[in-house]
Parts: sequence; structure tokens; C-alpha cells
Amino acid sequence: MTHKKKTALKTTDGVSNSEIINPASTAKFKSKRAKTRNTDALVKGLLNKNITDLSRAITIIESTNPQHQQQANQILKQCLPHANKSIRIGITGVPGVGKSTFIEAFGKHATAQGKRVAVLAIDPSSSVTKGSILGDKTRMEALVNDKNAYIRPSASGNSLGGVARKTRETIMLCEAAGFNIILIETVGVGQSETAVHSMVDFFLLLKLAGAGDELQGIKRGIIEMADAIAINKADGDNQKAAKLAMLEFNRALHLYPKKASGWSPKVSSCSALQHKGITDIWALISDYITLTKSNSFFDKKRNDQNKFWLIQTIENRLKSDFFNRPDIKKELEKQLLLVESNQATPFAAAELILNLNNKSL
Repeated sequence: MTHKKKTALKTTDGVSNSEIINPASTAKFKSKRAKTRNTDALVKGLLNKNITDLSRAITIIESTNPQHQQQANQILKQCLPHANKSIRIGITGVPGVGKSTFIEAFGKHATAQGKRVAVLAIDPSSSVTKGSILGDKTRMEALVNDKNAYIRPSASGNSLGGVARKTRETIMLCEAAGFNIILIETVGVGQSETAVHSMVDFFLLLKLAGAGDELQGIKRGIIEMADAIAINKADGDNQKAAKLAMLEFNRALHLYPKKASGWSPKVSSCSALQHKGITDIWALISDYITLTKSNSFFDKKRNDQNKFWLIQTIENRLKSDFFNRPDIKKELEKQLLLVESNQATPFAAAELILNLNNKSL
């Protein structure tokens, strides 16, 4: 006769999931998830000015997940007929010039006139940690709480000129959601200005008085792209310096050839902190839009920008496909080691890798 061995361990039946989880909650969660994945429902909500659906759509646009990319293309296709009905304004300036304060003051001025304002803030990504602070909503507290405003900070990553990889598409989604003023804030360093200039109607350059930039206005570059220059922080003891800076920049602008738009760039001053001069800058932009729409430059510029981004998208896709090929990756690693040990020149290594690509075509 066998005896069962006594043990202190005892197994008891667990409680089934159905007894713990409320079936109604599960159904609601599944329904919510299904709605998130439903492109038609997402676009419908976006077109009805639902901010949550707009944010979800932008997240899908920015995603690198192949599944999301397919959905992103469908979202963009459905939103395209409802886009292109806004004024796109690029705002740039060196760090510390007061871009966030200016955008908040300018945005509040626009919403007070019944406009709906979307702010796309490009936050610089760390080259070391790859992270971004994304603190624009904290810096624009008053605008965040405005029901007619929407702020979307995006990390620049390692994309062209520090501009968020999908900013161009995000503009379209914001326009489809009924925002008629789109403000794009650049990082303010590097080539971000060039990239933003290629996707806006009006380009505003913020400057500081007494920062030594007046004489540099003679140089070609960022000032050549500007449709207007605003001397910010023109308040208190800085007002005299701001007037002097305006004179210097006006002289510098006369050295540039006439713009194809027929517009002569203007110089203004403002104090975003004290909300002074914002009305004048708004009037400048309105005058520019009126002029360029009357002489057809507005539509021509947008068409040229679309062509530019078509070529740019093809170039980015070809570059991505090239560097993600297994044989190219393997050969690149090999050639990098040879270049590092001075056994090959960068040019010879590049030629070899490119020839490998040509052979596979």
C-alpha cells in the first residue's frame, strides 16, 4: 500500500480572468483600440477638428513602423483635398532671441482675430543621447490653454537641417483639421532655416539689437531668405539699440537683388514679452500675402515647393534603401575599418561600394 507524501505546498485554483476583469471594460478597451487603427474613423475625427485624432494621425505620420507608414499614406491621401487652405509662416532666429515668447504673443493675437493657429515646434535632438526636451508647451502656457491653438513639438533627430522628418506632412494634417495659420519654429542653428524656408509662404527672421549681427546682414545667407526681420526685445533700455539695429538692417537689405515675389523685405521691432509691435508684424505678413496672391507668386511658390519635396522624398528613400541593404552594410563596415587603418582612401572605398550597388542593378 502506497502512502501519499505529505507536503506543506498546496496548489489552489486561481481566479479566472472573467471574474477579475469587467467584460464591459474589456469591450470598451478593444473598441477604442479598433477605432485607433481605423483610418477612416481617424480621418473623419480629424476633419471634424478633433485634436486627439489629429495628434494620433501625426504620431502615425512620424512613425517608422512599416505598418504605420502604409496607414500614413492613406491618411494623407484622404486629407489632401482639405489641405492647402492656410498661411504657413516660418519663424527663425538664434537660441535666446525669444522665438517661443514671440510665437505665443503672435499666436494669441491671431486667435483673438478668430484664426485657428497650429504651432509646429522643432526641438533640437542631442547628438550624444539622441533625446529632446520638447518643452515648448511649457514655454507657451497661455497659448496651450487657448481652444483655437494647437502646439505640436517634434524632435529634429538627424533629419535634413534639423527639421522634423515629417513636418511637411504634419502641415497638411493641421490644415485639414481647420487650422488656417501654421507657425513653424526652427531650431535656429545649422541648415534648419533652409529646410523650413522650402515649406512656408512667409519667412520671418527674429534678431536681437546689439548682438553684433547688424553688419553681418551684409553677408548672403539667412537674411537673403527672410521676407521680414523683426528686432525682438525692443523694450526698456534696449529701445535705442533696437532703432539703430533697424537702420542697419534696412541698409543691408538694400544690397540684395529684388525678390521674385516683387516684395521688398521689411524691418520691424517688437517686444514679445510686452506684446508690442505684434500688430505691425501681422500687418506686414497680410500685405505680403495680398501682394503675392495678386501677382500669382503665392501659388507658384507652393507648386515649386511641392516639386522640391517630391525630389527630396525620392532622394531620402533611395538613400535609406541603399544603406539598409545587407550587402552594402557588410561592405561598408569592411571599408570603414580599412579607411580607419589608412589602408584605403574614403574616395576609393566609396567608389567600391557604389560599384557594388551598380552590379546589383
